[in-house]
Amino acid sequence: MPTDLEEPLSSTLEAAPPRAPAAPVRGGERSPAPVIPVMGRAAQASRRNWSTTLVMAAFHILAIAALFMFTWKALLCFVVLWLVGINMGIGMGYHRLLTHRGYLTPKWVEYLLAICGTLALEGGPAFWVATHRLHHQITDKPGDPHTPHEGGWWAHAGWILSGDSLHQETALMDRYAPDLARDRFLVLLSKYHYVPMIVVGLLLLAVGGWSCVMWGIFLRVTLGLHATWLVNSATHMWGSKRFPTRDDSRNNWWVALLTGGEGWHNNHHAHPVSARHGLAWYEFDLNYYGIWLLSKIGLAKKVNIAKFDRHDPRPAGV
Repeated sequence: MPTDLEEPLSSTLEAAPPRAPAAPVRGGERSPAPVIPVMGRAAQASRRNWSTTLVMAAFHILAIAALFMFTWKALLCFVVLWLVGINMGIGMGYHRLLTHRGYLTPKWVEYLLAICGTLALEGGPAFWVATHRLHHQITDKPGDPHTPHEGGWWAHAGWILSGDSLHQETALMDRYAPDLARDRFLVLLSKYHYVPMIVVGLLLLAVGGWSCVMWGIFLRVTLGLHATWLVNSATHMWGSKRFPTRDDSRNNWWVALLTGGEGWHNNHHAHPVSARHGLAWYEFDLNYYGIWLLSKIGLAKKVNIAKFDRHDPRPAGV
């Protein structure tokens, strides 16, 4: 079982998102700064995003069809790709590494985890990171992309199905993910984030036939999306609070089980740059165990672990 022997946090404060770059000067006059899109239900709910809605509908229909195509090989594909996409890709990669920099890895490991993240169909790394950093900046306040204050369904999936598609929204990326915007590989991966999914789908078809495609792509992705969306919705509505944060984040054990530890959401909002979300021995955190394993084989360093008084737990900086 992992221990807390890794390097402690030099500061548990979440770094404030950097300011937008100054607009270039042309002909002696400053050109207009790029407009960062406003998020939240008031700004987005009036417009249905039909392209995303149709894709989501198709995946849900095919996920149901997959239930009638069960094979043990297909189940194995589901489990392996769930671990790769949800745990390695989203939890260890997009979230704890790229968004919060809770630990450091060699670039090839960072890129590999980012590719794994695209297999969850949650967008490219730049979009995911920028949206999540915005969420942390104004959690449960107007402009939060997915707060249950604007409805449980809105926080769960409504925000994805409404408004303009922001996957190529450069102003949002430059404002909230400038570190990723400077990385050519991550920029390219963000632009063509659907390509790894297509490649894996073709490999599954060649190796295991349509049953592996249905379980390894459509059923897995659909259930994985709902697991991630539960972090946005359920963990801001139900559960316990260890830390008195200024938002509605909760520790939710069943969401933690589904997502490999992302459900310990109050812990995370209190100490966002901690690579470990499960802060008690009984708080199962598979994604952290993966990071711990990387550190033991020399592929992760500066693994940040939240430090707090267990008799008087406080958020970072309080």
